[in-house]
Amino acid sequence: MPDKVRRWKRALQESDKPTYLALADAIAEDIRGGRLSAMDRLPPLRTLAAELELHYTTAARGYAEAQARGLIDSKAGQGTFIRATTAALSSRSVRNVGLVEMTMNLPPEPEDGTLQARLRRGFTQLAEHEDLPTLLRYQEFGGSAEDRDAGARWLAPLLPGVLMDQLLVCPGIQSGLVALFSTLVRPGEVMCCEEITYPGVKALSAQFGIRLHGLPMDAEGIVPQELEAACRLHRPKVLYCNPTYQNPTTMTMSPARRDTIAAIARQYGLTIIEDDAYGLLPTSPIAPIATRAPELTYYLSGLAKHLGAGLRIAYLVAPDVRAAKRLTSTLRVTTIMAAPLTVSLATRWINDGSADQVLHAIRRESQARQKLAAELLPIEDCATQPDAFHLWLKLPPPWNRGEFANYLRARGVGVVGSDAFTVSSTPLEAVRVCLGGVATRRECRHSLELIAEALDQLPEVASSVF
Repeated sequence: MPDKVRRWKRALQESDKPTYLALADAIAEDIRGGRLSAMDRLPPLRTLAAELELHYTTAARGYAEAQARGLIDSKAGQGTFIRATTAALSSRSVRNVGLVEMTMNLPPEPEDGTLQARLRRGFTQLAEHEDLPTLLRYQEFGGSAEDRDAGARWLAPLLPGVLMDQLLVCPGIQSGLVALFSTLVRPGEVMCCEEITYPGVKALSAQFGIRLHGLPMDAEGIVPQELEAACRLHRPKVLYCNPTYQNPTTMTMSPARRDTIAAIARQYGLTIIEDDAYGLLPTSPIAPIATRAPELTYYLSGLAKHLGAGLRIAYLVAPDVRAAKRLTSTLRVTTIMAAPLTVSLATRWINDGSADQVLHAIRRESQARQKLAAELLPIEDCATQPDAFHLWLKLPPPWNRGEFANYLRARGVGVVGSDAFTVSSTPLEAVRVCLGGVATRRECRHSLELIAEALDQLPEVASSVF
């Protein structure tokens, strides 16, 4: 085993980061220490994976992360090399590129060993007490009575008294949106949404041939007059909205605005899809639109944004039992069922209180990271919420969103420009910054410092192209 691979293996064992990030860090450290130089060849992926005793995809993610940081280049048929420009980097520059992405909006992982041990016990108890052969078979679609009951209790702070016959367990909110879009809106018909919206809505609408109409927003969310005008002019079939900690702007509809939106929907017979992915994050949750217009609203919430992005479990509440049965047929075709092992684990964590403990820990960690953002970034340019784990950063002129994102990416910080979220207006000069994907609070601070430094520079000065 080459010396560098031996060093990397030791570094992976000692690191508390995800393995792929630790691998990229190890490469960066060897460059900074002069143990790797420009154009040095690195081991092929399969060789590296075997020597480090990693899964191939983990090794590939490590190389991809190193490439995103500007440390290495890979060429088909030639191999992977240290970048020619890397040797000229100062130790400070190399350290700066050793950061994770801030593009994916996932909850932060609380640094709490006791909580992690509690979650591991859930896995152990699942293996010891559940009928595993049964969990490896096809299950009743929409979840067992126990799973639906757990989902109803999880949603109780938002939707008290949910009937189990109206609740379906889905493999993630996205699968629920697939079923709803394909069931409620035909190709060519209009669906309204916020003019700056979740990118998954844009992708699904394009897939199903749905015509999206973006509605202007103010500080409280969708402007009611704009929704009413759209109902008169475009006769939309559905309104999609993300009313709490909206992705990407963190805008949150006030109770009064939710009342108004519900009243307009009732007046025009407009079906509502309420994506409440972040609904339980606020310390004092706001009652959903579904409590105001239950006969019109399909309500979605889940565990990915409240516990962990890999826990692809969502709960879909239909307006009535008949609508739930109709959706069951669509979901059975598109997803078969949610994975029984995952559902059973989620139900166990909800029942034993672990899910609540994780939610509280995520909320505390999000608050701590938002305080860092408030300390380091210009507060007048940041739209955010104290319990959220993302923020919407408006860029000062003359920065534009493309130049800003590219400048940060060259330094190992990934942010997403407004183009990804904009529906029917001119994109703002703004970016979404996700605070949860950064592994530790220290790395979060470091990344935010780089963003703050970039905001203080002119694009022409910041450019590294001569």
